[in-house]
Amino acid sequence: MRYFFEISYNGSHYHGWQNQKNAIGVQQVVEGAISKLLREEISITGSGRTDTGVHCVQQFFHADTTKVIKADELIQRLNSFLPKDIAIRSIVPVKPEAHARYDAYERSYQYKITRVKDPLLVGYAYYYFRDLDVITMERAAAILLGEHDFECFSKVKTDVNHFICNVKQAAWNQSGDLLVFHITANRFLRGMVRAIVGTLLDVGSGKITFKQFQEIIKSKDRKMAGMNAPPEGLYLTQVKYPESIYL
Repeated sequence: MRYFFEISYNGSHYHGWQNQKNAIGVQQVVEGAISKLLREEISITGSGRTDTGVHCVQQFFHADTTKVIKADELIQRLNSFLPKDIAIRSIVPVKPEAHARYDAYERSYQYKITRVKDPLLVGYAYYYFRDLDVITMERAAAILLGEHDFECFSKVKTDVNHFICNVKQAAWNQSGDLLVFHITANRFLRGMVRAIVGTLLDVGSGKITFKQFQEIIKSKDRKMAGMNAPPEGLYLTQVKYPESIYL
């Protein structure tokens, strides 16, 4: 039987989502917990990867098991067994062919920037103290909307067949000292959101112009874009699936 698990986690102490040889990823911790509680070897497939230190409000993974799962009971047992910085939110049965990565049709991220030094936000937002022209950053973000080749914002070594993404939302929101970038797309490339934020900060700080930002996208050259914004400000916030995958 195949199940979809909804998960959230604080990424501060993990080297991203994926299993790694010499570091601890969220996937490894969760696979170990589920395998122990269900008393069978369980491998899980996530809706996507997150980098070291990136946080997750909502992500999904699928897992196959020979056991009949009582969702409420297993959620309680898993959350008692897992570390405090990882939580399972829901478990639902899905069709045998449902895939957590390939069936997702929309993903959303937020990137949080604090404009003042705040000890309570260390590890949860990027402290950026330089002056920013948020209006121009908003204009530049609007260019991202629609279907474009985003190779300039992708990690160089990646296993994708193409760099086309359809961005449905790209906007800044400021509330007090917190500046938040919201972005939604059908898919994201590795490192894409952090590269976009880093480049938009270059626009806002005057390091590059609005026109240069446009040229960077057309260039398809990662070297033309800005540095990746630090991981601690990034949150995967939502993943959507078609109703047809559920039983």
